[in-house]
Amino acid sequence: MPEHHHYSETVLEHEIFDKLEHFLLELGKGFTFVVRQVRFTFDEKHFRVDLVFYNRLLKCFVLIDLKIGELSHQDLGQIQMYVNYYDRFVKLPDENKTVGIVLCRDKNETLVEITLPEDNDQIFAGRYQTVLPDKQAFIELLNESEV
Repeated sequence: MPEHHHYSETVLEHEIFDKLEHFLLELGKGFTFVVRQVRFTFDEKHFRVDLVFYNRLLKCFVLIDLKIGELSHQDLGQIQMYVNYYDRFVKLPDENKTVGIVLCRDKNETLVEITLPEDNDQIFAGRYQTVLPDKQAFIELLNESEV
């Protein structure tokens, strides 16, 4: 994506949607796009999931919530609510549990570990980058992941 000094969640979503084919390939095999900005309401309050996919191989919905800043525990609680809603009201009985992913500019691994249950297998947080890092930063990132 082109580098901008400031991305809003809406602009980030539009950029992804414009490049949906490439984004689907990045996600992996079996992903199909369902809808963006799907709204659901309960107790007269409205909520919107940024991007909804379905994985045919895993037989489950995959919800993606986009955050332009650092991940917070509120963001994890929000995606957990979205996942619970889909599991209880949208998915069919023969489908697997919904997966929720928060894509954010930055995340604190300790915050993620402490906020989510120890046996968590549905909620994930990942960092995104709008441009590839320079060669030296990329080498350092690869070395960090090997440790």
